[in-house]
Amino acid sequence: MNIVFVEPHFPRNQREFPRALASVGANVIGIGETPWDYLDDQLKSWLVHYEQVGSVTDRQAMTAAVRKVQGMVWVDRLESTIEAHQMVAAQVREDLGIPGTSVRTTWLCRDKPSMKDALRKVGVPTAASTGADHADLVWEFARSHGYPLILKPRDAAGAADTIRVDNDEELKSALNAMGNYRSIAVEEFIEGHEGFYDTVSVDGNIHLDFASHYYPGVLEAMRTRWISPQFVTTNRIDGGGLYDEIREMGERVNRALGIGTSATHMEWFYGPKGLKFSEIGCRPPGVGCWDLYNAANDMDVYAAWAEAIVHGGISRRPSRSHAAGIIALRPDQDGQIKGYSGLQDIENRYGRWIIDAHIPPQGHGTQSVTAGFMANAWIRMKHPDYDQLREMLDDVGRTVHVYAG
Repeated sequence: MNIVFVEPHFPRNQREFPRALASVGANVIGIGETPWDYLDDQLKSWLVHYEQVGSVTDRQAMTAAVRKVQGMVWVDRLESTIEAHQMVAAQVREDLGIPGTSVRTTWLCRDKPSMKDALRKVGVPTAASTGADHADLVWEFARSHGYPLILKPRDAAGAADTIRVDNDEELKSALNAMGNYRSIAVEEFIEGHEGFYDTVSVDGNIHLDFASHYYPGVLEAMRTRWISPQFVTTNRIDGGGLYDEIREMGERVNRALGIGTSATHMEWFYGPKGLKFSEIGCRPPGVGCWDLYNAANDMDVYAAWAEAIVHGGISRRPSRSHAAGIIALRPDQDGQIKGYSGLQDIENRYGRWIIDAHIPPQGHGTQSVTAGFMANAWIRMKHPDYDQLREMLDDVGRTVHVYAG
């Protein structure tokens, strides 16, 4: 198969997708913003051709580039794996008759109110929500459903620009802060534990899946500096109970949104009101999740995804031998890294269970805590016992301190 892959160079782990496609026999044609000469030899070795464009989110430029490729070879698939690239990729597919995720499915996976409307129609439990292009609609929703509420851009990824409001004054302030958006999503706040469910599907059927948990929830984690947040993928997904509910929910979401052969990233809550679906990305998860799954399951998830795309099936199976997680280590203030304490203690206690770590050197600039789990220092670990891993990660959070100024 001839596979066009969007933006193989940046961010760093993007290279894993063309590597995997080439490893299962595909001819990989890259389209990206980086000049060919700047690509390293290893990445070049996985590509049979490369086209540079000014922006991979420019529909006209992308259509012209893919049409040029079609003039040279038959294009079987066009794949993108970053949220911001999804809509243009879908539009180019439909413009040029290439199979893959449709514009309708892509739109439903990005527009939060429309997504939830489609899911409620087939009985998938979700938070009450609406789309609002005027403040009056937000106030009306608040009067009908009460507080707390969540406000976010309609096509936001993760916790980007997401705001929780608990009263009228906070809602007024949030609306002022979000005044640059023409339309926003407004939802009831769902109390409970937050996690995510990642899959690779073939023709709408889930062939590979993983369940993970946030500690604490994303909104709190991305707003509170002193917290060292974690997410942990469990090796107990085959144990029934909640995980069976999550799997059944995932199949219904696929059918309702028209997911075909694709990776997905689904967020969920579980609390007093039971299991509630939050949102979905029709793409792989970010923040190195698949690298954690690889370490925990003795497999190459990228290659499994590539098999699904190229061969219409997946031969690789997860071992579920370990749970694995990442803990973000925040600097005590913004500025430049001044030093660390506790790292040697953690190495002495848990060295055999550490997968890898990122420890920026002294003098390195910090990033805002809102920039995510991998914005500053982090450590990734695994252990055969999920509960033991959780205790280890908690110990890391208590022991390691990052000093900046």
